[in-house]
Amino acid sequence: MCNQTVGLIAAELERQGIPTVAIQLLRVVAEKVGPPRSLCVPFKHGYPLGEPGNPEMQHKVIEAALSMLEQPDLKPPAIIDYQL
Repeated sequence: MCNQTVGLIAAELERQGIPTVAIQLLRVVAEKVGPPRSLCVPFKHGYPLGEPGNPEMQHKVIEAALSMLEQPDLKPPAIIDYQL
């Protein structure tokens, strides 16, 4: 799905009371669209969780994204860069 679309959908879900985290491939899009919470990942397009066949890496990315929901001091819009 398009990076911009994900950000816009996340913002609307938040307005409806559903907490979200968008995994973004393009930080510049996250900065422009302003989803409530964005985890910017350094992977190529089509691979938001990292390389295929690497479930350990994919689990770490998902855990990093979900941990953003557990940080009460993280105020929207928040952008965190995923560190390998």
